[in-house]
Amino acid sequence: MEVLLDSNFLLTCIKQKIDFFEDTKLMGIRIIIPKQILNELKILEQRSNSNARIALKLLKEEDFREIDLQDSKTDRAIIKFAKKNPSVIIATLDKEIQDKTKNKKLIIRGKKKLEII
Repeated sequence: MEVLLDSNFLLTCIKQKIDFFEDTKLMGIRIIIPKQILNELKILEQRSNSNARIALKLLKEEDFREIDLQDSKTDRAIIKFAKKNPSVIIATLDKEIQDKTKNKKLIIRGKKKLEII
């Protein structure tokens, strides 16, 4: 199984001190992060976003699969990717992406626990 992480999900995990790498490993899930999300984090880091800085540092230390969604509109690209890859779990807090994808979702339950629904 694989899970695609969106930037808002990543940043929320950092803010709430959720170790998404450890939790997903325990679930037997491999992480996918789009190149576009990494670019968003780099832009936020340049704007002095400490959570983005922490996320990028953590990502350098962990193993994940990087993909290129080949679209300048990240949300639209995630929706397209999800439709083409129905077995991939989507980790996002974006309501539009959640509503427009039928894939399973990785959510944050009770501010500390990750859960697949």
